[in-house]
Amino acid sequence: MAWLPVGDSYEISLVDGKVAARSTGPRAGGRPLKTLPKVLRDAPEVDRLRQLAQWLDRHGAECLARVDAWVVSSLPVPTALLARVWPDPAWQYALRDLVVLGDDPAEAGFLRDVTDGGALRVVNLDGDTVRLSPATATLPHPVCLPDLPDLREFADELDVTQRIEQLHRGTWGKPDDLRARDTTVADFRGTKVPNRLAVRAATLGFRVSGSQIRCRVWEAGRTVEAALGFDEDYWDSEATLGTLSWAVVDGPTLRLTEVGPVAWSEGMRMATALSGAVTGTGKKA
Repeated sequence: MAWLPVGDSYEISLVDGKVAARSTGPRAGGRPLKTLPKVLRDAPEVDRLRQLAQWLDRHGAECLARVDAWVVSSLPVPTALLARVWPDPAWQYALRDLVVLGDDPAEAGFLRDVTDGGALRVVNLDGDTVRLSPATATLPHPVCLPDLPDLREFADELDVTQRIEQLHRGTWGKPDDLRARDTTVADFRGTKVPNRLAVRAATLGFRVSGSQIRCRVWEAGRTVEAALGFDEDYWDSEATLGTLSWAVVDGPTLRLTEVGPVAWSEGMRMATALSGAVTGTGKKA
């Protein structure tokens, strides 16, 4: 960001998201000062720059949340939309290096650039940079990626850093021995959780409703919600977890055999994180 003059002796700018100042006198070295001079702290120009910094923080968080929702639900995103938002550093920060799919689900690659016309430049598993021009692109949930182990290994080789949990997101596959009549998972029932369960749930991005903690995904044309029960006294004392179930929003409770792979994985991820069990990638939640 450019430096803006304030008075006769200083310029201000945003440096690493904070308001910084530098001297403009003949002996000034051009480097930002360690602290904001007292004479500038109440200046209207500084206040406006602080407000801009706060807006940029909120905008960055909103971009990350939106892209995370695209990944969790594997939503197809118009490439024309990606082309419009890509020049914005906050959107680019959230999108860059995510695994993207075009028209061919076998051609997964790491997103490196989006042209003005909506073409995607991706690095595939062969290490080649290729150009894809689909009408829509999918940022798939990792449980939907058949080459997930290879993609994780290649990402480590490339030293890829994803800002959204995709490749290293914990995943859970459905067991093969589910009984057709069952509607709940009892693996977490009876688990004691330290106080402030609701705060922890909210911090992890889950919603508390009554005596349940919930998360939603869009899958196969419908919104499915996983719900983990717990005892009602959860603000200040130890909470006890109950069973985990899934239901179509504004629809019926699902049998476990009817739950899709993404909804299953995200529900188990939620319950695992809140119970403190071992995650799908082998790490402590």
